[in-house]
Amino acid sequence: MRVALIANRASGTGTDAEDIAARLRAGGAEVTPFDLGDVASATRVDPERLVVAGGDGSVGIVAELASRTGAPMAVVPTGTANDFARELDLPSDLDGACALAARPDARTVTLQLARAGERPFVNAAACGLSVVAARRAKPLKPKLGALAYALGALRAGLTGRPIAVRVEDASGRTVFDGRAWQAIVGATGAFGGGSGIEEADPRDRLLDLVVVTARSRIALVRRAFGLRTGRIARQPGVVHARSTELRVLAPPGTRWNVDGEIGELNPSLFANRGEDYAVVVP
Repeated sequence: MRVALIANRASGTGTDAEDIAARLRAGGAEVTPFDLGDVASATRVDPERLVVAGGDGSVGIVAELASRTGAPMAVVPTGTANDFARELDLPSDLDGACALAARPDARTVTLQLARAGERPFVNAAACGLSVVAARRAKPLKPKLGALAYALGALRAGLTGRPIAVRVEDASGRTVFDGRAWQAIVGATGAFGGGSGIEEADPRDRLLDLVVVTARSRIALVRRAFGLRTGRIARQPGVVHARSTELRVLAPPGTRWNVDGEIGELNPSLFANRGEDYAVVVP
């Protein structure tokens, strides 16, 4: 089986692409390695499978390639949070992940790719406290791993401020207009090292919106519990909507956390265009 290994060497505490390639070859795969920055070149080897070694941001980039080429994607999770792998119950250890990725007869599931503007994402995009939490967590990740996100979220809840948000769905209907602690657009709905939106389903061609409205700071403790248990959409003070397209209007310069990567989105238009990709699963 021809495998294109696409590795983000900067993920987590460092991704050893050579070691992963050797493990895949030991499993019988014919491996050609590529750096994440050269992902487009992977098509040159006409791969029968794409293997991504990295974090959630890397998974989104390779999922787009899988959608375009039709080659199934296998994930070797070497990031910090690895929310995508956790959501799909993929092996978290290197031996298990590489063994599954090298199996030519492995089962696959078909999911839909989400877009933040033209940027692909697989889990979630969020503005507000999620961005503050990610910034607070960043210096803690080398020592604490995924636990850094929980501490980052705690610090964000103590210091963050609400933002003005207006959200329109695919029909142009306004589904929220007011101040919010955060707005989250979910595909799998997983983010933040174990938080998530239970209602989100990356197979239903819909995006799930959750807006945590700007009530008291004390109430954020309950919202945080809802996120950790996946039940945030059912809580009071939370707006939940579903659509194939969501336009989130926020103040200029608003930063977004998209699958763990922080940056501005202009325009902040989220869409499910029906782009399918296959993922190797146990």
